[in-house]
Amino acid sequence: MKQHAKKKIIRSGAYVLDTFIDATSWDDAVSRIADWGAEHQSRYVTLCNVHSVVTGSQSAEFATVINGADMALPDGAPVAWMMRKEGFAEQQRLSGPDLMLRYLAEAERRGQSVFFYGSVDDTLAKLRGRMMAKFPKLKIAGMISPPFRKLTEQEDADYAQKINASGAHVVFVGLGCPKQEAWMAAQRGTIKAVMVGVGAAFDYHAGTLRRAPVWMQQRGLEWLYRFVCEPRRLARRYLETNSVFLAKLLVRAVFGRDPKQQKG
Repeated sequence: MKQHAKKKIIRSGAYVLDTFIDATSWDDAVSRIADWGAEHQSRYVTLCNVHSVVTGSQSAEFATVINGADMALPDGAPVAWMMRKEGFAEQQRLSGPDLMLRYLAEAERRGQSVFFYGSVDDTLAKLRGRMMAKFPKLKIAGMISPPFRKLTEQEDADYAQKINASGAHVVFVGLGCPKQEAWMAAQRGTIKAVMVGVGAAFDYHAGTLRRAPVWMQQRGLEWLYRFVCEPRRLARRYLETNSVFLAKLLVRAVFGRDPKQQKG
């Protein structure tokens, strides 16, 4: 396969805590993913919410992973709000589930193929049925539900080989944060496609998990809806990450920090 030189992109954005977030639009994000995918460039895209930026501020290893992404999008209303506060007044929240649908529409238009990696077999089967009903001409190159345990090097290599052999242009990864981000970073240079970590998007679009009403999404309240639906699983996470996020923002507001606006 002919190798394409990667066109260097000067990324415009700002740091939210210690994570660089791209300032971009829906159209630009989808176009960039599709253009990279057309050339089978090995890249990865992260969707960053409060949980991920706080984790990045606490873990140097995870910070390296998310700051190494080719594009980091503001998934989470507080992150988008901070981007607007940093001078990007028009920045919208770009959520994983919505990004997935927007790209699939573009993939159908361009004739690109997509791969789904993550979740469980039942969810993937439902996802396939729903996506084919919504996008009849969409090319689904394959689906893999990996074991929840740590994979062996051979298993990782076998899955990567299957993905490459499928000819997929874009791979959606639904392993949850921080597992999916670490997996994508480890596979960059091996998997010849654009990897996009979308968390619970598989469940939402398969219909196995109900998403918040649109009015809650638009008002930055999707986290509240998820908490009401899964209080036991999310209570500790929201309490810890949200309080840390607010505390760190307060400290930086009082003591200031060096502005970092651009990334090569």
